[in-house]
Amino acid sequence: MGLEETLEELHMTKGKDTDREKTMQTLTVCKHAFFDLTYMSPVVFLYLLKECYIHGTCKATKKFRALQQQVHLVLQNFPPRGPAIFVVHCLYVLPIFGLYSEGFSHLIISALRRFLKVAATSGDLAEAKDLAAQLFLDIVGSSVNHDEGVVVKILEAFDVQLTNIEKAMCPLKAKDDHSLDSATAFVERYIYELIESQSYMNAVTLLEHFSIRQSGQSFLNTMMQNNEFKAAEKWATFIGKPLLCALVKAYIDRNMLNNAYQTIKKNNLRQEFPDIYHKCKESSLKKLAEKGCWDVAEARTNKDRQLLEYLVYLALEAGYLEKVDELCERYSLEGFLSAKGTPYAVLSFFLGW
Repeated sequence: MGLEETLEELHMTKGKDTDREKTMQTLTVCKHAFFDLTYMSPVVFLYLLKECYIHGTCKATKKFRALQQQVHLVLQNFPPRGPAIFVVHCLYVLPIFGLYSEGFSHLIISALRRFLKVAATSGDLAEAKDLAAQLFLDIVGSSVNHDEGVVVKILEAFDVQLTNIEKAMCPLKAKDDHSLDSATAFVERYIYELIESQSYMNAVTLLEHFSIRQSGQSFLNTMMQNNEFKAAEKWATFIGKPLLCALVKAYIDRNMLNNAYQTIKKNNLRQEFPDIYHKCKESSLKKLAEKGCWDVAEARTNKDRQLLEYLVYLALEAGYLEKVDELCERYSLEGFLSAKGTPYAVLSFFLGW
């Protein structure tokens, strides 16, 4: 019941006469098809997965991708109780596999996410959410050993919500009691621990996942002070425009103008920061002009008159008067000298004439 995928690579071998010659060596990744999962337990499944990985002779990245694809196909064979529940059970077992635990956790979670994207439906997903919520509680409670990166992936992949966590924490709760106080407090405490350990990106991911919007400005400042700019931008984007503006100002204070410009551009904040936007655009145009990419620079102006005038100034500075004529005629710009030295008018704004 095995399946082999062959990959050819050039390999240098040493002959009896010590001369090195190029020979073709066939490398293989051994993969089990697992055609029938009806009676296969998660432990056996993971053991076979481990054997496939160990005996594969490709590099780790290729083996990971090949096995991820195989697990994705395996889940289509609908193991008992469904693929999503099967993956949760695998995640409970994986810590006993030691150093393979983290890598295989990411492998089967990513395979499940691929499966859920293409599967018409997965009837076990609702139950799997509750089981994943219980797994989350067990991991945080140290009953099951997974690192925080795997925890975040579990919560995202199974779309675990506060309702699932509340149900796992309070199974005897009255059906008409819809409060989420216990789950909210538990999750917020866990996120606080992530922040304390400076795991900012994971903390932000969970704050966004559970729609928790506390500690906006102060949290942003903390991340900026620790140079966690990607996490800070993700947090500001989640909170909204006021915090995005605070992020831009923080970038400006640190003279990180390109970061400020990218944030302004991506989040449509041009009206809030017109001077910074134009300053960064001008810097970009200057770099293109210095490389001789005048047509690209012209396109990047988006017919903005102020930027076009700056581009003409760059052409004047470079002595490229033909480009000055071309731009002035095309966009009806005035105040520059023509290539023949005939003044359109005198523009003192840029050159101080």
